[in-house]
Amino acid sequence: MLQQNTSKTAAGVALRALVAALCAGAAVQVPVQASSHREAPFIAKQPKVDATDFYMFRSYEPGREGFVTLIANYVPLQDAYGGPNYFMMDPDALYEIHIDNNGDAKEDITFQFRFQNANKDAQLTVGGKKVSIPLVINGGAIADPNAAGANVRETYSVSVVRGDRRGGQRSAVTNAAGGTVFDKPLDNIGNKSIPNYAAYAAKHVYSVNIPGCSTPARMFVGQRKDPFVVNLGETFDLINIKAPATEFSAGAEKAARDDLADKNVTSIELEVAASCLTAGGDPVIGGWTTASMRQARLLNPVPASGGTGAAKHGGAWTQVSRLGMPLVNEVVIGLKDKDRFNASKPMNDAQFADYVTNPTLPALIEILYGNAGAKAPTNFPRNDLVTAFLTGVKGLNQPAKVTPSEMLRLNTSIAPVAMGAQKRLGVIDGDNAGFPNGRRPGDDVVDIALRVVMGKLCTLNLGCAPSDAPAGGLHFTDGAYLDDSFFTNGFPYLKTPIPGSPQQ
Repeated sequence: MLQQNTSKTAAGVALRALVAALCAGAAVQVPVQASSHREAPFIAKQPKVDATDFYMFRSYEPGREGFVTLIANYVPLQDAYGGPNYFMMDPDALYEIHIDNNGDAKEDITFQFRFQNANKDAQLTVGGKKVSIPLVINGGAIADPNAAGANVRETYSVSVVRGDRRGGQRSAVTNAAGGTVFDKPLDNIGNKSIPNYAAYAAKHVYSVNIPGCSTPARMFVGQRKDPFVVNLGETFDLINIKAPATEFSAGAEKAARDDLADKNVTSIELEVAASCLTAGGDPVIGGWTTASMRQARLLNPVPASGGTGAAKHGGAWTQVSRLGMPLVNEVVIGLKDKDRFNASKPMNDAQFADYVTNPTLPALIEILYGNAGAKAPTNFPRNDLVTAFLTGVKGLNQPAKVTPSEMLRLNTSIAPVAMGAQKRLGVIDGDNAGFPNGRRPGDDVVDIALRVVMGKLCTLNLGCAPSDAPAGGLHFTDGAYLDDSFFTNGFPYLKTPIPGSPQQ
């Protein structure tokens, strides 16, 4: 027994020493790889830092039209019944939303989110002894933030950085009611543990003050029903879609299953006054989300009691996840560069230019469906895709000065469209408040992207001519349909997550 205790002590001393060295810059590194619905090799191993979707749009909630809503979703493919740990965020990671407001492909404003998990160690007296319960999340009914029935408390803090994300001016975002620490609601365990989840989650919507912005913002971080719709299974089975265009089959847009219909996701949401995000009189902003991890990780062979000592992390922050425009890393970037893309910054996107100017997805669609009339565009380089993905469309959402780079771009001077009047195909269907001018929860980006890569912009003489895109007018689709039932009319816009147990 003495030998075992001595071994544990030695292991602890060695662990602390090595972590100190790592923090000081020792060159023991985790591979720099990563992100978006498991689309890159490394990020499949790190779901807590996998960004699934990024949204940026003029708020369409009545009375909030002067605001921009930013939503960064993380932790993909959450099964509602996924206990007992469920889907807490990573306290050893840094989650960020970046805004470029002068078109130079560099962040000018960054919102940084850090999370903390506290084990409250709920216990029962059994046979005269107090014993910790095995349930990770809850030991009783929950209705309020940090409720007595919760066995864990997940909190977060937020900073705003102006300038470079690491070297700029950093200030704390504060609760309008006081304080800098915010509670994140527990995931939707089920209706017995949290009888009214919608009311419970609503108590975690905060009014916050952002230094440098005179108008209070709103903030929510928590589990939501995943609003993204996609026919994942058939799409990645060599686009094994029975009818990939409406011209090939009537009702094709609703002919397939939405594989995310029963999945939840974790959302980081901010609603900020548009005037606090723009600069220099240019109404166009660019945005993207990233997650970073410490450069090194050391596993503890003898984890400490309390669940916090399984590993130690040290070294510089290293970006492992990046997401701006949807689907870019999934269907544009080649396999060998997916991890590299997720570790990169927009200002260095020239290294990926060939994937945009000479894309492989249209060629694959022609190979699979050419006999039915699916012909890839013939204009090279594909300047229409450069416009869509790298610069924004002139007169719509292109900044006054722009460095070509991949990010979501929004013209904040274009008025929002009310729920019920929005068109799911956005700009290509005449709704200029929708994708690719930003992205709303109701924009069917899969159908839009399929049509754009097959030459839809050529039919509009944007970067190419109609003759360059023989199939540019076809209504391509993945068969997973999106409508108003997938989102709500007000902040936080995404619907209440599916409960792990629907029974009372």
